[in-house]
Amino acid sequence: MSDDPQNEPLFDGDDEANTPLAPEERDGLIPSYITLRRELNEAEQVNIDKGDRWAFNPRARHDVLTEDFIRALHKRMYGDVWRWAGDFRATARNIGVEAWKIGPDFRVLLDDTKFWIERQTYPPDEIAIRFHHRLVAIHPFPNGNGRCSRLAADLLIQKLGQPRFTWGSANLVAIAETRRAYVAALQAADRGDIGPLLAFARS
Repeated sequence: MSDDPQNEPLFDGDDEANTPLAPEERDGLIPSYITLRRELNEAEQVNIDKGDRWAFNPRARHDVLTEDFIRALHKRMYGDVWRWAGDFRATARNIGVEAWKIGPDFRVLLDDTKFWIERQTYPPDEIAIRFHHRLVAIHPFPNGNGRCSRLAADLLIQKLGQPRFTWGSANLVAIAETRRAYVAALQAADRGDIGPLLAFARS
């Protein structure tokens, strides 16, 4: 077996860049040629790039802070690869809220974010990063939560008049060191310290 985890058979071993999928979720894989983790990552990246172009189409008028839009964004990012793209998960995870709480917690997050914007509770970067962190913490989808949440935060910060975030200026799936820094920043935010995540988003 290769020492490169990207060349491991699909779903074998641990992949720190992705949430493990339940058996019924694995059955949602669309491309039949994919047998290696590297092939899955490549197919997902092509799909994510398409979703990015859709999201940032200058002629589009997206309402980022709606459930319908976040579901549509996830589907645009993953719908060529996974049948469940855009659907909230129905299975338990070692991260995120219980499945039955996803809808209610999601709506609270959207309402909170609108309140922060209306009242200028935080500076724009902090509003978008708090939104991102809470969305990751809910973990609404079977997989792709971090990438979808980062793209949603990028859209939100642009609507708040600021440039997109750089998120460590690296592919967080491919560059393990940058991903570890991102995860550490998320964990600090879990403990109530949003500072490292704010800094990472602009690094």
